[in-house]
Amino acid sequence: MAGTVGQQARIWGIAALVFLVLLWLLGDILLPFVLGAILAYLLDPLADRLERAGMRRVWAVVIITLTAILALVVAVLLLIPTLIDQATALVAVTPDLVTRISGRLLEWFPELTDESSALRQQIADLGAGLQERAGQLLNTVLTSVVGVLNWLLIIVVVPVVTFYLLLDWDAMVERIDDLLPREHAPTIRALMRESDDRLAAFIRGQGLVCLILGTYYAVALIAVGLNFGLVIGAVAGMLTFIPYVGALVGGVLAIGLALYQFWGDWVWVVAVWAIFQSGQFVEGNFLTPKLVGERVGVHPVWLIFALAAFGALFGFLGVLLAVPVAAVIGVLVRFAIGKYKQSRLYQGTHGTPLP
Repeated sequence: MAGTVGQQARIWGIAALVFLVLLWLLGDILLPFVLGAILAYLLDPLADRLERAGMRRVWAVVIITLTAILALVVAVLLLIPTLIDQATALVAVTPDLVTRISGRLLEWFPELTDESSALRQQIADLGAGLQERAGQLLNTVLTSVVGVLNWLLIIVVVPVVTFYLLLDWDAMVERIDDLLPREHAPTIRALMRESDDRLAAFIRGQGLVCLILGTYYAVALIAVGLNFGLVIGAVAGMLTFIPYVGALVGGVLAIGLALYQFWGDWVWVVAVWAIFQSGQFVEGNFLTPKLVGERVGVHPVWLIFALAAFGALFGFLGVLLAVPVAAVIGVLVRFAIGKYKQSRLYQGTHGTPLP
């Protein structure tokens, strides 16, 4: 016999609490498995399409896995070393960049020549501080033995996890469906279908938008001769996953470097500005409407909050889970609001009769 609403709420609440505690305790261990699950979820439609075309599931998964590994090897051999070199060079040039900017500020605001000025002292300390912190970050990422071992573990484990999860994805979905409480199974299926639709529209669509814009920004900035154009394009492309943030951060960084590199030659500064302006125009009018759609249901403010909150609580694992959790919570909140509007609490005693 099914329990009361209060008993069921307590059971689901305890289950959610246990899940969050396990996530917090096992975050580092779960990272490669969560990455593998995310990749399997993203690649499952492609495997299904190959299967419908007449290919056996195992061969479809093998082809997808080998293609992904080949793409990763090409990226490691061709792109990543260049990105690291440009990022290191950007860190090295930071003090000179800050000094040049501070020189322009002194020209525009002569009162900064006062050595006792707090603002001047802050400007003087900014370059060394940025270089020190950025250098520490690069040193930690690139030379930490533990970090290297962890990433090697991820590189080895993630493809294996992805392969087996992708191979058994449909069977796992069927098993999970069989375990759903019979009374609530139709509602849970409907909520999960809506969550899947919104996640597919956002993650797959927005991921493709990130790839297209990141490639465009990098190629265009390199074409106009901007130093570190590949790094800026990659950063802008990745941050495009958060609506408006990629263009804002990448645009500010690129225009700042353009002012440093092309000072006095304003045509190239305007060209850099035009690259990001055109990228935003294409994204807003063509890419996002076509690839992501209008019914994603993940508001930018809610997405930024979810990334910040889950990142602070669970680290990099939390960042990976922030988007799917935010989308599912959004679906659940809309479902709860719909139920509330059907209740007598909302409609009142003399309101519209309940269906």
